[in-house]
Amino acid sequence: MSAPSALMRRLQNKTAFVTGAASGIGLAITKAFLEHGAHVIAADLNGKQLEQEMAPLQAQGHALTAVRCDVTDVESVAAAVRQAQASGVAVNTLVNCAGIIHVGTILETSVEDLRRVWQVNVEGTFIVTKAWLPHMIESGGGVIVNMASLSSLTAMHERFAYSTSKAAVMMMTRSVALDFVKKGIRANCICPARVHTELVDNYLKNAYAGREAETFRKFSEYQPIGRMIRPDEVASMAVYLASEESAMVTGSSFPIDGGVLAGV
Repeated sequence: MSAPSALMRRLQNKTAFVTGAASGIGLAITKAFLEHGAHVIAADLNGKQLEQEMAPLQAQGHALTAVRCDVTDVESVAAAVRQAQASGVAVNTLVNCAGIIHVGTILETSVEDLRRVWQVNVEGTFIVTKAWLPHMIESGGGVIVNMASLSSLTAMHERFAYSTSKAAVMMMTRSVALDFVKKGIRANCICPARVHTELVDNYLKNAYAGREAETFRKFSEYQPIGRMIRPDEVASMAVYLASEESAMVTGSSFPIDGGVLAGV
């Protein structure tokens, strides 16, 4: 992805806190935001991987700060907020991208499985948003972009825990948008179908050993367009939602699904 020209830097005055920034969609969003002129505070539980991924970007001179953060831990998130404020950074854009998946029907999902998925996907989004929202309001408003899923809009086979968690994220997004629109807050969520990330590759390797290629083809064909989504394509939607181009957009869910919802 080539760097945008000065005229195309759509996030020039944005400071974004991005969770799940060390890999997959979160990393793609971090890179896209930097390329469009934003100052990014990149947060992830995996501090080592975060450092490895951020170092080359920092070397390029981007306005980038990396912080290890556990979105499920109130104090860890509070520490990240304090660290940002101590450096004089005023966050006006929040991207909740950290998340985990569980594969299985309700009968294949334990209480522990359900709680873990909800702890990261739902409580994590809640904790991070609640920590940053007062500061965003105090600074005059801002934008929240949450990562939901196509499974928050339509049921998917063997995604019981994941789908219910992402449906909750979608309604959390709408609730925040409705409650704080008069405070200058916009909140939207992105609902991708299958995105080709390291998570998918590792899942295929572990769950479908010897059948990776066949299963990858099936996963790709789930999208009528014939392939999985690239992380940078999700990042492009996040750039739009964080920019002033979407100033009249709030409380909405944006599918990126290669035609899944169009019908059979």
